[in-house]
Amino acid sequence: MVVRTYSVAFEGVEAKRIEVQCAVSPGLPSFSVVGLPDKAVSEARERIRAALGAMAIALPSKKVTVNLSPADMPKEGSHFDLPIALAVMGAIGVIPADQLENVVALGELSLDGSLVAVNGALPAAMTAAEDDAILLCPKPCAGEAAWVGAANVIAPQSLHGAMQHLTGQSVLPSAEPGQPPEVDLRGDMRDVKGQERAKRALEIAAAGRHHLFMIGAPGSGKSMLAARLPGILPPLSPIEALETSMVHSVAGLLGDGGLTRTRPFREPHHTASMAAIVGGGRGAKPGEVSLAHNGVLFMDEFPEFPRGVLETLRQPIETGEITVARANAHIRYPSRFMLVAAANPCRCGHLFDAARACSKAPLCGEDYMGKISGPLMDRFDLRLEVPPVGFQDLDLPASGETSAQIAARVTAAQAVQSARYDGMAGVRTNADAQGPLLDEIATPCADGTALLARAADRFALSARGYHRVLRVARTIADLDGAQDVRLPHLAEALSFRMIGAPDA
Repeated sequence: MVVRTYSVAFEGVEAKRIEVQCAVSPGLPSFSVVGLPDKAVSEARERIRAALGAMAIALPSKKVTVNLSPADMPKEGSHFDLPIALAVMGAIGVIPADQLENVVALGELSLDGSLVAVNGALPAAMTAAEDDAILLCPKPCAGEAAWVGAANVIAPQSLHGAMQHLTGQSVLPSAEPGQPPEVDLRGDMRDVKGQERAKRALEIAAAGRHHLFMIGAPGSGKSMLAARLPGILPPLSPIEALETSMVHSVAGLLGDGGLTRTRPFREPHHTASMAAIVGGGRGAKPGEVSLAHNGVLFMDEFPEFPRGVLETLRQPIETGEITVARANAHIRYPSRFMLVAAANPCRCGHLFDAARACSKAPLCGEDYMGKISGPLMDRFDLRLEVPPVGFQDLDLPASGETSAQIAARVTAAQAVQSARYDGMAGVRTNADAQGPLLDEIATPCADGTALLARAADRFALSARGYHRVLRVARTIADLDGAQDVRLPHLAEALSFRMIGAPDA
């Protein structure tokens, strides 16, 4: 008799249903797992032997065969321990076989039979809900899995607890969603002395999810400003929270609280590899561009990143997704993020200070910024020079608006955009608008058209640059509560476009 239960295999953020089959037949004593298992899945045999031994259950002196179907799909990860163990227990009569047919299980086994947390409980719960099945997972994973309200999540602490639940000896209650942890936002915008233009650029970028490039001398406050960006961003919508949490669940970044409610803020170091930024490595895991989905990707010392890494950003910036193509995997991850980049004007950082600049100025600045290609620079909606703050300004008390006050305007502007783009697939903010839609919502007045024509001729604006100016102007109008894009909105949008490398 073949006993069946179910588990999942991950392809990106999707959990594919896997049928775990077990048969015990006459023959030399053996325990084999087939169906393209990786090393971690093959080693499950020894963990299961030890766990069953801790429960005083002995495998029969027969041939035990476990098949993971479909057999042509690669199976990776230790989360197959629990479903294989349950299938084996069903095949030897410890658990009724009919109790396993409506179960999706995942979890790693310790040698004493306790269950260890694994990645991907949230997408697994969604798959179980689609099939109207019970999800069995380790207790530490219950908080995130239970956020899928349509799924019945059972979270035993051990293999023995799972057996008792399935045999009716000790029925476990359904798991409850965890509480997301409190997030400590790093600093308030009120603490920033001076830099009013930079604060305005951050507000515009946050309101329309526009990409921002900051250039300035060392110590001018670029990193400090970027660190305060999460404090002015609105919380994730329910759909965004689910999308973001799915990626973080596959990457193993969700805590006991389950879903994340705050927008991600990722800041990789400039020594990060291409696989770390765009995804890949063992199992084609998501990279920083996907972990920053619906949030902020802050890349300090932007020109110091390898040229190949920077160029890979061009696709996700335009499409909102990244395809990780490997010999044994072709996986697509969401990657709709706001890119905030910071750079010194040259390698020494003092290009704009004649008294401190090196002897190679200004050629050193051209060479340094030349590491950023024109097409990539063209994708930044806002370009901002961050000047140093004088010592006399540092002694002044905190002044200006708080992050909460700025966040209120940002939230109101995004609410306008949500209503404007309601029902439009793939469009949530002004940064997503393009084509006829952009022409409809951001048609400039006659004076604005003349201004854009002069700017396009003077600064050689590309077609992409022209449309990005319109998007930024639309966001500025939304912040002002204006229905139409007016001349002041276009003028301010253009003022944030003229700093940095010329348009490609």
